[in-house]
Amino acid sequence: MSSPTKTTAILIIDDHAIFRESVARLLDREPDLTVVGHVGGVDEGLAILARRRIDLVLLDFDLGERDGLDFLRRVKHAAAAVKVLIVTAEIQPHQAADAIRAGVSGVFLKRDSAHSLIRIIRDVMAGKVSFDQELFAQAIADEAVAAPLDNDNRFSDRQREVLARVLEGLANKEIAARIGITENSVKATLQHLFAKTGVRTRSQLVRVTLERNRRVPP
Repeated sequence: MSSPTKTTAILIIDDHAIFRESVARLLDREPDLTVVGHVGGVDEGLAILARRRIDLVLLDFDLGERDGLDFLRRVKHAAAAVKVLIVTAEIQPHQAADAIRAGVSGVFLKRDSAHSLIRIIRDVMAGKVSFDQELFAQAIADEAVAAPLDNDNRFSDRQREVLARVLEGLANKEIAARIGITENSVKATLQHLFAKTGVRTRSQLVRVTLERNRRVPP
C-alpha cells in the first residue's frame, strides 16, 4: 500500500482578512497543501507556531504598525526551521535584501497569479529560492553584490558563474542550460559552494552572499 502524500502545513500572516481567507481557500484545494491557520498579526502568528507544526509561513511584509522583519527576527527563536515566503503588495529593494539576510526563501508579489503562488510554494518546499526577478536585481544592485562576486578569490570561475545564476533564482536544470554544463555538474558545484560558505541550502547561500558582499557605507 502506498504511503499517504505528506502535506505542507502553511500559516498565513496578513492584516487583510479577505486576502488571507481567499488564499486559504485556494491552497486548501491542493492535495499537498494545508492551511492550518491564518491570522492578522505577528503575535498571533507566533502563538500558532508555538503549538502547531508549521512548514511554511506566507508573510505579508507590511503589517500596519509592524513589518515582516519584526516577525523574521522573532521567529528565529520560536521556530528556526520554518520556511518563510514573503507575500506582499509592495516591498522596496533594500527591504527585500534585509528579508533575504533574515532568512526568507522568497518574495512573491500579490500582483502575480494564484497559479504562480502555488508553484512557488512547492519550489520553496523543494529547497529552491524564489524572488521576483526585477525586484531581486534591484536588491542585489543596491547591495553591490555583482561586482564583488567577480573578484571573490574564494570561488573558481565555474563556482562564481553558478552562484550568479542562483542569485537570479534559477533552478539547477535552468542553470545547466544557461551555462552549458550538465545538471549533475551544477549539483556538484553547489555542494562546493555550500562547503566554502558553510551553508546547507540555496536560501542560506543567497543570504550569506548578500551579507558578505554588502556595501559598506563611506
